[in-house]
Amino acid sequence: MEQSRKNQLNEIARKARINIVESTYHAKSGHPGGSLSAVEVVTYLYFDKMNINPKDPSDPERDRFVLSKGHAAPVLYSILSQRGFFDGAEINTLRKVDSSLQGHPDMKLTPGVDMSTGSLGQGFSAAAGMALGLKIGAQKVYALLGDGEIQEGIVWETAMFAAHYKLSRLIAAVDNNKLQIDGAVSDVMSVYPIEAKFAAFGWNTITVDNGHDWDELEAAYRKADEYAATTDKPTVIVLNTVKGKGVSFMENKAEWHGKAANKEQLDAAVKELAVLMF
Repeated sequence: MEQSRKNQLNEIARKARINIVESTYHAKSGHPGGSLSAVEVVTYLYFDKMNINPKDPSDPERDRFVLSKGHAAPVLYSILSQRGFFDGAEINTLRKVDSSLQGHPDMKLTPGVDMSTGSLGQGFSAAAGMALGLKIGAQKVYALLGDGEIQEGIVWETAMFAAHYKLSRLIAAVDNNKLQIDGAVSDVMSVYPIEAKFAAFGWNTITVDNGHDWDELEAAYRKADEYAATTDKPTVIVLNTVKGKGVSFMENKAEWHGKAANKEQLDAAVKELAVLMF
């Protein structure tokens, strides 16, 4: 990827991180940690990968995106607003009564949201259903799951379903930041090795060593396109990421899974993010 394009994506990602910490601060609740770890993949999909049209969010020919880890809604809202689906001034109405930006994505309230999600694993199953319904078209369905989320049984029922019905244009990603609300995923209930489990269910698998690196993301999704064109299997991309990425005092801290910053912490985070360059 050309450096000029990386610089553009870095600026979008930087703004997304500021939106995440500010919106959860104003809401006095929310999930900054897992939103921050997913910034690059959501940015890449919406600004470089997916066939979408902000002027026509319901275009039947569009690609679909399902945020199965729905608690990471702050990152999705920032990217949707920056992509032009709605006015960015709404960002700090997160979780307010009558806001279109609720704590989990709502397809009836927020332009650009393809599926209401919240109950872990159910977004993934909806994405598989979309992929089945779109088999006769050219659209792709992208889903983003959390590593803790894949402890849910419905995830593996969906994995079996997608392989059985040969949903080759279903491309899932797992945000493997290795932490969930109660601590390390490996301690709460290990899901590792993720790739081997999906492969056993009949999926193509791709590993991204650094899920915050644009070149690695681009290479992974190009490989997924190749698989979609040449195999009859769905594909999963396992992204190794950092919980709380970009805010030093939030990085690799499970406590920031579902806690908003106070004013002092917000100021420190925004100051740090103001000069952030990866």
